[in-house]
Amino acid sequence: MTDIHRLPHLIALRAFEAAARHQNFSRAADELHVTHGAVSHQVRALEQDLGVVLFTRNGKRLTITPHGARFAQAVRNALQDIASAAQTLREETRQKRLTVSATPSFASRWLAPRLGRFIDLNPDTELVLQSSGQLQDLVRDGVDVGIRFGQGQYPGLVVERLMGDSYYPVASPAYNQGRLPTSPKQLKPAQLLRSDEPWLPWFQAVGLKLAEPSGGVRFQDLSLLMRSAMGGDGIALVRHVVATQEIASGELVRLFNVSVKSPWDYHLACPPDALHKPQVLAFRQWLLEEVAAFKAMTGAAVA
Repeated sequence: MTDIHRLPHLIALRAFEAAARHQNFSRAADELHVTHGAVSHQVRALEQDLGVVLFTRNGKRLTITPHGARFAQAVRNALQDIASAAQTLREETRQKRLTVSATPSFASRWLAPRLGRFIDLNPDTELVLQSSGQLQDLVRDGVDVGIRFGQGQYPGLVVERLMGDSYYPVASPAYNQGRLPTSPKQLKPAQLLRSDEPWLPWFQAVGLKLAEPSGGVRFQDLSLLMRSAMGGDGIALVRHVVATQEIASGELVRLFNVSVKSPWDYHLACPPDALHKPQVLAFRQWLLEEVAAFKAMTGAAVA
């Protein structure tokens, strides 16, 4: 068996292979980001180590010898094997990483509290959870799975509907010193907190002839809206999916018994090239099971 400790230096082998391929020290130096002299020095050192002439030099002209050509092919094959093995390891490492993107409110209120169960089932997977209110380009941003709230029309992605959602008003139990309205007719525009979700469809559902509230703060993140409501700042119109925990804990109280179905749904969106990844398949299966359990518990609100 050949003693691997007698291998020539890797730097010298890379310099020789590049010089043999280009038949030129200067072009080899450019490829390796070193000087012409560095390549020439490494090749001469390799020739001394092997005890054979690898190139004949005639002024600036460089010609590889038969011994050099055979050795160059062997070195090239070995370097390609090393590069291929390294790439395989990189890909295997990346396969254990899963990047998921979701809206801030869904990510923090619904998804994040459940992710521990996914990690328990997939301990070798590193899950990176990104939250953004903007519609991301999943392919460009290297995102494996996006959970989006919309109409499900996302060109270039494989899309699967997860569940719907519903809106209704909530308030802190301490709001107005605990004197919460008992009828929609008791609502006053000044009490209503604003977000990107309009109040008008809910007004129509309960027969109120009120205009859409205006002025004041308009929250683009439902988590911030809910925090304001929990602080007693007013009455908020929230989505059931993101408010469930706070209602269950008593931090928020649902007002009345009227909800309005959202025209948008939650969707799982995935770049086609990511679908074959084992961690994506595992996450999809886990997510569908979590959604099914949530639907069974919640009922029509997210059908």
